[in-house]
Amino acid sequence: MWKSVVGALALFVMLGFTAPEARADEGAIRDVIVSQLDAFQRDDFDDAFSFASPMIKRMFRTPDRFGAMVRGGYPMVWRPSSVRFGTFEERGGVPYQSVLLEDAQGKAYVAEYEMIRVGGDWQINGVRILPGEQLGV
Repeated sequence: MWKSVVGALALFVMLGFTAPEARADEGAIRDVIVSQLDAFQRDDFDDAFSFASPMIKRMFRTPDRFGAMVRGGYPMVWRPSSVRFGTFEERGGVPYQSVLLEDAQGKAYVAEYEMIRVGGDWQINGVRILPGEQLGV
């Protein structure tokens, strides 16, 4: 299994390209993602919701609704057993950070975080779980 995970990360590295100015924000973006994942681990959905973009906040309206969506639809994000960062890239001026997550059963996932800058701060504008068959995971 880890061979396919390593292969998936190599694919991200080969395909990833990032503008220099976006690279400067890579650390700040990773900090936001880690902070939200930490909040999920504590079931602190108020804190987790604070890292969501205005669009996400409008969609779910409350931290409790947001938390229910994550628990029900993204259990690998809610309770990952391991987290590793993959490539960071900018497409069409939008930064994307890939994150390799492993669930409690040891199954690997690649989550692609779309980020947006709001008032000088980075926020999560969406998370897409990439299909494993596309990545060899």
